[in-house]
Parts: sequence; C-alpha cells; structure tokens
Amino acid sequence: MFLRWMLQYVVKTGDLTVHEANGRLWTAGDGSEPRVTLHLRDRSIGRAIAFNPHLKFGEGYMEGRFHITEGDIWDLMDLLGRNVGTGYGTPLAALIAGIRRFYRRILQYNPVGRARANVAHHYDLDGRLYDLFLDPDRQYSCAYFEDPLASLDDAQLAKKRHIAAKLALAPGHTVLDIGSGWGGLGLYLAQMADVDVTGVTLSQEQYTVSNARADALDRKDRVRFKLQDYRELDSCFDRIVSVGMFEHVGVGHYGEYFRQVARLLDEDGVALVHSIGRIDGPGTTNPWIAKYIFPGGYIPALSEVLPSIERAGLFVTDVEILRLHYADTLRHWRERFAANRGRAAEVYDERFCRMWEFYLAASEASFRHMGFMVFQIQLTKKVGTVPLTRSYIAKAEEGFRDREGTTQAGPHRQMHV
Repeated sequence: MFLRWMLQYVVKTGDLTVHEANGRLWTAGDGSEPRVTLHLRDRSIGRAIAFNPHLKFGEGYMEGRFHITEGDIWDLMDLLGRNVGTGYGTPLAALIAGIRRFYRRILQYNPVGRARANVAHHYDLDGRLYDLFLDPDRQYSCAYFEDPLASLDDAQLAKKRHIAAKLALAPGHTVLDIGSGWGGLGLYLAQMADVDVTGVTLSQEQYTVSNARADALDRKDRVRFKLQDYRELDSCFDRIVSVGMFEHVGVGHYGEYFRQVARLLDEDGVALVHSIGRIDGPGTTNPWIAKYIFPGGYIPALSEVLPSIERAGLFVTDVEILRLHYADTLRHWRERFAANRGRAAEVYDERFCRMWEFYLAASEASFRHMGFMVFQIQLTKKVGTVPLTRSYIAKAEEGFRDREGTTQAGPHRQMHV
C-alpha cells in the first residue's frame, strides 16, 4: 500500500507496472515511454522503499529483492529521474534529506586518515574492474564531447586537451595534480607541454599503477606520483590542476582546500578545479551513494564553493559548465560494463555487479534529469595572469592536437602497467 501511494504520487509520466509479492498488480504513470515492470520478491521491500526510497531502492536491487522483467535498471532510473527531477519526490523523502543536511558536516568530516580510508573504499578495488568500462587511459571523470558522436576514447583525450589549454602552460612549468588518479592527465601534460608534474593520490592502487606508467614511458625525470595528502605538501607550483577530486573534500573542508591551493600556487600561477556540481543549490549526498560508493563525498553547488575561493584570496578568472557531457560519459561506461558483465562477476560477484549497474544508471539519470553538471573553475592570484579573452584556449587546443599525432599520448594509447 505504501509503495503504491509513493510511486503513484511520484510517477506522472511513463509507465511503471508493479507486481507485489502478494499477487497484487498496479500501475503508475500515463502509459507513455519508458515502460518498466517490477516484480517484488518479498513483502517487506515495498514498505522499505516507500519509507526510504533513496537508500532502499539501491539496496533492494543489489540484494535481488526485486527484479525487472520489462526494461532494465537504466530504464527504471530514467523513468524515476524524469519524474523526480531536481526535487526529492515525496515530502517524506525531502524530510529525510533535510535531516541528513543538518548533520552533513559530520558525514563529510574528512581528516587525512579518514580521507585515505574513503578513497581506498572505491579506488583500491581490483584494477581489472576499471579496465572493463573505462577508456584505455583509465580516465575516471567527465569526458569532453566536442562532437556528440565522438567515441569515449576521443572524448577523454579532448578533456585532457581542454584542461591543458586552460592551464596556459609553458615549457619548464611545475605542475601539481591533486588527485592524480592512474596518472593519465599528468603523463599527458608532461609529454604534450614539456612541464614537470607532481601528482598526489591517496589510493595505493593508483599510486602503484601511475608510477609504473611513468617508468614505462621513461618519464620519471619529468613526472612522479606520490602517495600523499595534498594538505601535507609545502612546495610552490606554477600550475595546479584537480580533476574529479573536489567531490571527496567535504563541505566543511572547502576553506582548508582553497587556502592550501593559494599557499601552493605561485604568485603568477594558474589553478583549475574540475568537479561535479549541482545546478539547483546546496543539498545532501544520496545515502546509498554515501554508504556503498563514495563515503564522505559530496557534490557541491557553486554557491557553496565560491565564498571559500574568495576568502582564500584567489580570483575566479573563468567558469565553464559542462552539462550533459557526464551523462554521455556515463552512458558509455554503463554500456561497456554491461558488455563485460560476465567478466566483472568473475572478478567480484553477482551482488557487486548489481551494485555497479545501479551506480552507473543512477548517476547517468542524475546528470540527465536531476540537476547535476560539471564545473571547471580557473583561479589565479593576479587579475591579469591569463589572457583577457578565451581565444587562447582554442589556440592551445589546436597546438596540443597537432602534437598528439606525433607522440604516445594519442587517442588510442594503451595503459602501460
């Protein structure tokens, strides 16, 4: 009864059919596309979802307590995302989110030790998993689709090129990459711009792989990766870049983050922060994502970020909003994971595969329908550090594109591990 009320309250467009465990059958929506049919396997899961949908939908799918006989998990997330939009769906769900927001600083308290544990939870998974759905360079952040029909590999290369152009690099510059992942961006910058790169990560797996890649490319003189928290650094850099790391900082640490960026950035330096953001203002982390995928993480609104930048004494010299680029990135990841699902089950198990399917589908729906985007903020200490018009970005991109064809950093370079 409670689940029926909740879903019929939320779902106004599309067609959702639910078979309850007790044999009852009912529908929600107007009969249009997308069409999804659910079968509940026990009586308690419906009640659990009704009273805590943002946690229990994901848990129910992971545990196999309902299955989808028409459509798939993407169709379900697409249908729900279209109807919920940037809200919470029901008054009860909004109340729960409001309570979570009240103590979100506790949930997102990320001192060095806890930050390391949170990173290990997600990024120290078996590396074979990421090879199943990422591009060969293991870019695990939003790609940049210059052409909507571009391949994932080409769009990820375009992302690196776009970021490099915004950094206004010159040969010999020292670059800090905060949250350097598997090393792809750092290696690209060292090869394409002839700069000296230091990357820091809290993931043991990423640290090992990225240094192995630098060794294989004989780049140890120009790029190195450290297993270290950015807050422990004390050197000065000409350029600072951070891609896909700010989401792990936590709202209570924004001041600390930007003060450290200001301390580490040269007076004539340029920094670029690339992060997922919210279009609709401050919120809370989805409880399922916080529990199973990114503990301690939070997707910020620009209104929460900019005050900390200002207080740190940094100037915002450029902001770009990438809207559906991450939705398209996630579509590629979701389709690649589905194509390799059997191999994923060999690495982990069925429950893990269902968890990952839900994660990718729900994330894509968040970017298509629920107010998520990506922002790139360029920062300086002096108002005249970068050119006064954005034409330098396109010019630099063309230069990098020409160089890519003559190095190993081209669009189809495989990882070296």
